[in-house]
Amino acid sequence: MASLWLAAAARAVPEAPAAGGGLKPITLTQALSAEGDSLVFPIATPSWPVSLPDDWAETRPRHLGPIWYRAAFDASGLQGSGALLGLFIERVCSNAEVYLNGQLLHVAGRMREPITHNCQHPQLVALPSTLLRDRDNLIDIKVAGHPLERVASWQRAGGLSALQVGPYDEMARRHATEYAIDVSLPQAVSATLALLGGMLMALGVMNKRERHLAYFGALSLGWALVTARLWWRNMPLPNYDAELLVVSCMPLVTLAAVQFVLRYSGTRVASVSAALYAQCAVVPATLLIGGANRLHTLATLWYAVLLLEVAVAVGWLLWSTWHTRRQRMLAAGSALLGAAVLAGLEIAQQRGPLATGWQLLSHMAIPIVFVATGLRLTSQHGRALQVSEEGRETLAQKVKEATAEIERNFTQLAELRVEQVTERERKRIAADLHDDLGAKLLTIVHTSDDQRISTLAREALEEMRLSVRGLTGKAVRLIDALGDWRAEVVSRLGQAGMEGEWTSPTDDVPQMLSARAYVQTTRILREAVSNIIKHSGASQCKVRCTIAEGDFQFVIQDNGKGIPLELDGRLDRGHGMSSMKHRAKQLQGQCLVESGPGYGTVIRLTLPLEPHSSSS
Repeated sequence: MASLWLAAAARAVPEAPAAGGGLKPITLTQALSAEGDSLVFPIATPSWPVSLPDDWAETRPRHLGPIWYRAAFDASGLQGSGALLGLFIERVCSNAEVYLNGQLLHVAGRMREPITHNCQHPQLVALPSTLLRDRDNLIDIKVAGHPLERVASWQRAGGLSALQVGPYDEMARRHATEYAIDVSLPQAVSATLALLGGMLMALGVMNKRERHLAYFGALSLGWALVTARLWWRNMPLPNYDAELLVVSCMPLVTLAAVQFVLRYSGTRVASVSAALYAQCAVVPATLLIGGANRLHTLATLWYAVLLLEVAVAVGWLLWSTWHTRRQRMLAAGSALLGAAVLAGLEIAQQRGPLATGWQLLSHMAIPIVFVATGLRLTSQHGRALQVSEEGRETLAQKVKEATAEIERNFTQLAELRVEQVTERERKRIAADLHDDLGAKLLTIVHTSDDQRISTLAREALEEMRLSVRGLTGKAVRLIDALGDWRAEVVSRLGQAGMEGEWTSPTDDVPQMLSARAYVQTTRILREAVSNIIKHSGASQCKVRCTIAEGDFQFVIQDNGKGIPLELDGRLDRGHGMSSMKHRAKQLQGQCLVESGPGYGTVIRLTLPLEPHSSSS
């Protein structure tokens, strides 16, 4: 009966030439199915016809053990081309052995636990022409897989897709395309996610203020580990242990996703964190308690709960930041919301197959969203570092300026302190001179019988009073200083029998003289008058004072005999001229002497008025 059915099925498959003279592959959608773990198709075991694809999740959700499939085809129309034929199997889960007319052609991996995981790996088998017959060729496929109740996802339940037989080159091209989509692309995306996640975790760990990067890195690494199940064929664990491990990773991925959302929005909720960590222990505990036969039901339930948690977190993020940081959060929230929708597609596959396009979208779109979000976070981190560096440089400049200002203030305070101490010491010395030495000199002036001693004492007393006045540091009005100088100069000239003539401004002069300038100028005038009295032999002396362009100038002229020629023009070496010039130089001024025998002597003293010396 089975032979008659197979013959009818083989003749029912059309063999039409393709356009351009090529051969169109034939698709085998009918097969006989039998249970058993024998080395060949179990003819003695009851068999029944099935339609391909045969998904165990629908046809035998609780079956344990291998399933044999036998399909028949006629090769007469294909062999005429002389080309090698190939068998293409789009999906076999988890692994298979392929026989042609009783001869073993292909073994994709281990057929016993741990069974090689080939659910996402398309299979290509060459069909040698020496084994082919014109009619009634039998392809026997032994499939080792797992029932739906023992896997977390429908995608990993046992099953066999429709079979295609055709020219090997054409089958190889289709196999390469399917392999790139189902294996190579997920591998590349997983590697990219792993690298990106590792980098973001390192950035988040090194920067405490950027902990959301660490959580997103953990999310990326976790998803890379979950998606590795698509292409990792030979896991060193039995199926139940491997499924338990994959499902146990999902609460960790959820923890990373929710914590990332909270940290990204600047929120920390201790109770939520505690619940998420507790959930990581509860999920595997419930799976262990439920056992292998309830794995799919419990995993589906937990997937729905975890997806709901992520969706609530993303919704809260968008709601809480809509009026505050709308522009920043909108892009991130939209990306996360899209990832949540795509994760919903992933969970939908746990309940049944999706179209190829939707299946590819669920496998690839989530990693692509993660990569895009990770690159955006990296860009934001880079901009934040740039802003931080600019702020650090600005702060360093401000600190430098503040330090310089503090140093200047300290220097000024130190100078002020020194000036204050110096001023206090000057006043103390002045007081000591006035009270002690001044009193003694005054006693000598009034009690000495020797006129010479009395005169010297009086001169010393006057000099001491001038020094004391300089030590006190009190500024003098220029008009008052001119009056003092006029009185002293005219008096001394008169006592020496000379005619003195004094000319100076009589109007109100607003300038002030510092105590130092007053003392030094007084001493220069005294030295000049002393020279005239002692050495000039003059009968007349004129003193003229003028103020112009910030300077005041004395011109002292006598009608004496002048400076002798034997000094050879070296005026600085006689008559105290050097001390006069030295004092003028200390005051940033100058003292010039013009003289010639028989023409008298002219002394020109020019001193600058200090900028702050003007009275208000």
